[in-house]
Amino acid sequence: MSRSLNKVTLIGNLGQDPEVRSTSTGGRVANFSLATSRQWSGQGGDKQEKTEWHKVVAWNNSKGGTGLADVVERYCKKGDKLYVEGRIEYRSWQDKDGQTRYTTEIIANEIIMLSGRSGGGEGDYSGAKTAAAAGAATKQEGKAESFDDVPAAFDGEEDDLPF
Repeated sequence: MSRSLNKVTLIGNLGQDPEVRSTSTGGRVANFSLATSRQWSGQGGDKQEKTEWHKVVAWNNSKGGTGLADVVERYCKKGDKLYVEGRIEYRSWQDKDGQTRYTTEIIANEIIMLSGRSGGGEGDYSGAKTAAAAGAATKQEGKAESFDDVPAAFDGEEDDLPF
């Protein structure tokens, strides 16, 4: 049997506040742009940089409760550093003039917030929380208003990794 894989992993910064909307069937979806950059030295030794912009879509799951769209709406804002994992999806549609338009999107299935509680910049990983942890807090407490509502057990999370 032939297998395939469609998996994307990005770490970048939100280019603007996420746009969250409800669908006609009652689902919720968050759309946002994520910037990733790479740097290299040119032939003359001059430093060069290129930024890529990725369209990311985060849906709530169909089983109710808090989903990725709700977490993105509540906790993510322009400039935040995020880890996004998902798959690439290509879509096409006809615009109002009958022209075929194409887009490439990342459909997120996991988002980890890396900016910390205060929205600090790079390197401020002390308050990093996963969407699953924020969702668990929401279910436990009825409504999480901030990262302070996430159980304290996630604050000093130790692991057994050798690095």
